[in-house]
Amino acid sequence: MDDKIVTIFGTSRAGAGDVIFTLAMEMGRLLAQAGFTIANGGYGGTMLAAAKGAAEAGDEIIGVTCSAFKSGKANKYVTREIVTGSLDERLETLVKLGQAYIVLPGGTGTLLELAKVWELKNKGFLKVDKPIILLGGFWKPLIELIATDDADSSRYVKLADEPKQTVEMIIDK
Repeated sequence: MDDKIVTIFGTSRAGAGDVIFTLAMEMGRLLAQAGFTIANGGYGGTMLAAAKGAAEAGDEIIGVTCSAFKSGKANKYVTREIVTGSLDERLETLVKLGQAYIVLPGGTGTLLELAKVWELKNKGFLKVDKPIILLGGFWKPLIELIATDDADSSRYVKLADEPKQTVEMIIDK
């Protein structure tokens, strides 16, 4: 089962009705329908949306939460919660769980998650067959900016326009 886990990173600030919330929900649903278990941070926003989509397709949802967030509790769609003691441990767990990584739009937390998996891949610490897929055009300017200093690094991330294409990219990896 572990080789069928996809880690999804994204913002906690998205709400029902937001375009990114709907996108995340569709992403979770399509991954579950394709036989993948999703793992994410387990809280609100796109984490909740992806979990809801996967739950509607009847799949397990792994939420990796952090006890340092005293008021945080896993969203109601999480079927397996992994509680970590720090943000670093939380991110490390999400990286270890994933056989592929989908990065949705987000703020500094999502940027940290993208930077971590991207640098691990760039330095050869993540397997070649573990794709990093950026959904939508949000991160494209950052990829282009980084490429001005390190053109080779951009080969480690892939851009997808829609959830269906993202699932196909993971299956075809």
